[in-house]
Order: sequence, then structure tokens, then C-alpha cells
Amino acid sequence: MVYQANPTRYETMEYRRCGQSGLKLPAVSLGLWHNFGDATLVETSRQLLQHAFDLGITHFDLANNYGPPPGSAESNFGRILREDFLPYRDELIISSKAGYTMWEGPYGDWGSRKYLISSLDQSLKRMGLEYVDIFYHHRPDPETPLSETMRALDHIVRQGKALYVGLSNYPAELARQAIDILNDLGTPCLIHQPKYSMFERWVEEGLLDVLEDKGVGSIAFSPLAGGLLTDRYLNGIPPDSRAASGSRFLNPEQITESKVAKIRQLNALAEKRGQKLSQMALAWVLRGDHVTSVLIGASKTAQLDDAAGMLKNRHFSEQECADIDAILNRAD
Repeated sequence: MVYQANPTRYETMEYRRCGQSGLKLPAVSLGLWHNFGDATLVETSRQLLQHAFDLGITHFDLANNYGPPPGSAESNFGRILREDFLPYRDELIISSKAGYTMWEGPYGDWGSRKYLISSLDQSLKRMGLEYVDIFYHHRPDPETPLSETMRALDHIVRQGKALYVGLSNYPAELARQAIDILNDLGTPCLIHQPKYSMFERWVEEGLLDVLEDKGVGSIAFSPLAGGLLTDRYLNGIPPDSRAASGSRFLNPEQITESKVAKIRQLNALAEKRGQKLSQMALAWVLRGDHVTSVLIGASKTAQLDDAAGMLKNRHFSEQECADIDAILNRAD
């Protein structure tokens, strides 16, 4: 059966301008970090992508090493794109990244011109695309000159292999330097992708100010703190959770009694707002205009529905913001 997108998909999603560019992103974007590699049935991934687009989620975010195994998320996405989404290609924002280990040897990691251009060529082949909408440098390289990395991004845009470029995981001062180099080259930085949630607020210590000053947008990854800011951990660690499985991104040592107490207090506040904790956590990241979009992962379509449903109540009173800060600032 040929996929037909929901004709009302643009009626409820909010689209927010990305910095000072002409591009708007959906308030909620879908990341393909998990649940799109070879360990997941393609039909499951297909269902998630179709449902996301039917909700007006037009931005799908990938990277060269997403899987497992590395590269498989892009390959599987390329198959689904070819079979279901080709008629809608110009309605989609597709991004990829390079900066972490992708292949063996000195040219398969970090930020050299050799690595970035080679990696994007591989990504485009896996996805069956002529270009991506956004291409990111995934993390700073402490050894390669920053000018070389930024010149590679500029070259990629001039080649027509990406429409825009962005940064990910760059601290404030390095981001400022990189943005200035790109501006001087004539290829402005569109967006920065940092980790940001109620439990991880380092971006408020300078980075968001830099982005606002430079007219650069932002998209927050891990806005639910790896699942902590959901109702799954209200009563400790469920046996089928990411933390219980020993994930390197979320381990039991992080889930202290104090942290669970904060989660419960935040959940009570969310209930007062008529929301799930996950919805309040996403809305909190989007408060104000500093963050353009929240980047979520999903293993079930219901999680996509919850995220999109957050938009019905994404504003906070001053008292609610103060109450949240009071909860978060209590000593662990």
C-alpha cells in the first residue's frame, strides 16, 4: 500500500525560525540515533517515520555512525525514503553529521577535511540523496585547526552536498570562533545541536548567549535526559529500562534517591499543568525563543503523540519557572 501523508499534518505543529535564517524547523524533531539501525525491524522504523511526518514533524536527524551497526540508520532511512517519502522530499529537513569514529585508521574520525568530505559522500550514498539539508561537525577536534574544519563545511555547501551547516557539542567560546570563521567564509552557521535538559543546563552558561548574539539557531538533543524526565523512573529503575541494561549513556549510579525525589516533584508539577512529565520537560526546553526545536527519540508512535501534544500547553508562568528551578537546585 502506497503511503499517503496525513493532509492535516501542518495544522497543529508549530514551526520556529532557525536563528536569523530563512529556515523554519518543527518545534519537535525526530532523531534516528536509536531504533533505526539493523537491530530494529525496518517496518517498525517505517511506522515511526510515517507517524512522525503525519504529525507535522518534518525534520529527521541522523549521523554517519548511527545504528547499530554504524551506517545502518542511514541505509535503512534511505530505503524508507525511497519507498515512501520521495514525493515529499522537498517537505523534509534531513540532517547528518560526522565527527565521531566511523571507520578504522587516522581518516575515519574527528574533524579533518579528508574525514568530513569522505564521510558525507558515504552518507549521501547510503541515503540515496544528492544533498542533505543540514550537515554538522559532530564534536570539536582538539588537534585539527578549527579553520580547516570550517573550510571543509564551507566547501561542502559550495559543492551543493548540503544546504546548511551546523555545529554540535561545541562549548561557547569555540562555537563563537567557529561561527565567525564560517561567516567570514560566506557560509553562515545555521544551527548548534547541544545536549540540554532540566538535568543538564550547561548551555545556559554562555552558549545560548553566543548563539543569540550571532543569530544562530539551536536544537536540543536528549531533552528528556535519556528517559529520566518521563514517568518510567518515578518508582526507581524498571527492569526493562535503558538504565537497567547498563547503557553507557544512562547507568544506575546516576539514578540516586535524591534524583528520583526531584523527578517525582517535577511530575507532580506536570500533573498540575495537565501534562505528562515528558511533555513538561520538552516544553521547558522550548520556553522563550532560545531553542528552535527539541530532538526526541522514539520507539513507539505513542511517544511521538505525547511529544506533539506538548504544544497544547508549552508556556510557563513565572511562578512555574521558579518552582521548577527550586526543585532542580535542591542539593543531590
